[in-house]
Amino acid sequence: MTRDDTRGLNRRDVFRIGAAGAAGLAVAGTAAFGGTAANAATTGGAGTLLAADEFDGPAGSAPNSAIWRYDTGAGGWGNGELQTYTDSRRNSALDGAGNLVITARREADGSYTSARLTTQGTYTAQYGRVEARIRIPWGQGIWPAFWMLGADLPQVGWPACGEIDVMEAIGRDPDTVYGTVHGPGYSGAQGISAAYRSPDGSAFADAFHVFAVDWRPGSVSWSVDGQTYRTVTPADTNGAPWVFDKPFFVVLNVAVGGGWPGNPDATTRFPQQMTVDSLRVFQN
Repeated sequence: MTRDDTRGLNRRDVFRIGAAGAAGLAVAGTAAFGGTAANAATTGGAGTLLAADEFDGPAGSAPNSAIWRYDTGAGGWGNGELQTYTDSRRNSALDGAGNLVITARREADGSYTSARLTTQGTYTAQYGRVEARIRIPWGQGIWPAFWMLGADLPQVGWPACGEIDVMEAIGRDPDTVYGTVHGPGYSGAQGISAAYRSPDGSAFADAFHVFAVDWRPGSVSWSVDGQTYRTVTPADTNGAPWVFDKPFFVVLNVAVGGGWPGNPDATTRFPQQMTVDSLRVFQN
């Protein structure tokens, strides 16, 4: 994968640190948010379900504030992106049918808005199967992502904190998604990456798919709909530090433009939506 992913190099005004340690994700078996994994885990086919957000709630409401914070603002986000991230319901809201919808819009003045949601300061995971069932958007210049960053980002910066991209896609390649890790010595265009192409050639925007990493001490494996397509271990870093044996938080966003996807053109339709049916963390 070729891109200039310098995302995170100028993060001083990007992340808003919340109260650390709050276990915001709904835990399996609980009717409300805010339990702890230790007291309510259940077992299923993918392992023991530790935590989940099923995005239940009234249409037009905000996602659960005990879980999700917002990164807001413009400035390119280190990648030359065009959108301004907002916390408006126009850009992120529940749809009333058990989904979170992140909407990228072209505004009347020609600018772009979207949303970037993060669990920084509310929830972290360390190891297990981290998965989301998502229908991604499409179109030239559209860049959806489901990814994770090391919780020590404020202390060590990027890429020393580590980044695990569970799923990224660029709209001009509708049948392909990517999984990548970034760390010191293998970040940006040198990230360790793999592509997964739809087996039947269909666009990932046509249906929901489950994007996941199975994350263990010393390894990260990517899968789509249960099909594993790449495993990375410390042997793949060529001696550079392995920075993935620690807590990470989750990010969901849709970017517009940037060095890797390129900018929207006359073929790009707006609004574009990433629909997230569930986010789940299993112990495996």
